[in-house]
Amino acid sequence: MTKNTRLTLALIAAVVLVVSGLLAVNRTDEPRAATTAAGAIDPALLVREDSHRLSTAADGKVTLVEFLDFECESCAAAYPAVKQVLATYSDRITFVVRYFPIPSHPNAELAARTAQAAANQGRFHDMYTQLFDNQTRWGHKEQPQTDLFLGYARTLGLDMQRFQRDLDDPATAARVAKDKTDGEAVGVQGTPTFFLNGRQLTDLRTQDDLVAAIDAALAE
Repeated sequence: MTKNTRLTLALIAAVVLVVSGLLAVNRTDEPRAATTAAGAIDPALLVREDSHRLSTAADGKVTLVEFLDFECESCAAAYPAVKQVLATYSDRITFVVRYFPIPSHPNAELAARTAQAAANQGRFHDMYTQLFDNQTRWGHKEQPQTDLFLGYARTLGLDMQRFQRDLDDPATAARVAKDKTDGEAVGVQGTPTFFLNGRQLTDLRTQDDLVAAIDAALAE
């Protein structure tokens, strides 16, 4: 990616959400979504007990789930809008993040394991922020960006021995893979993919579209 392209993405990120269904570069060939007998997506596949929540609504009325890839440029483009949604709705919605690393992104799975290793020390949100804020530094590099990710962990003041151990632990990779398996089961074919109260949002074009969908769900 050229420097000009990165700057352009940064300028439009605050207002544009890229619809995952239109992103061929970030798509995978997966089966149709798993549904309940009533034809709805099985909610147990969207949110697990150990899923990472960036906000939690006490009433549980509205839940927004994002399947993401930390190396995906479209996820980075959506990131400012997500931050604004979190700031605006705070404790009125539950916002859940699920891992969905794309195989063609060299450091996507490593980044997800980095976030999970931080989560094991209660710092998922902080590492989530570090990875997206710095994506242009580490994204789309053929070499593993382990040293850079270790630097983020040091910046956050994490226990580095535990972090390194968790980063390399097969259980961490399995945790990431479990999220992706759930994503495939509910029909995720690219990133970012959003689900609002169990329904995939397929027509997002701007931040306003996401806000309107959330407002409608809150008003029901």
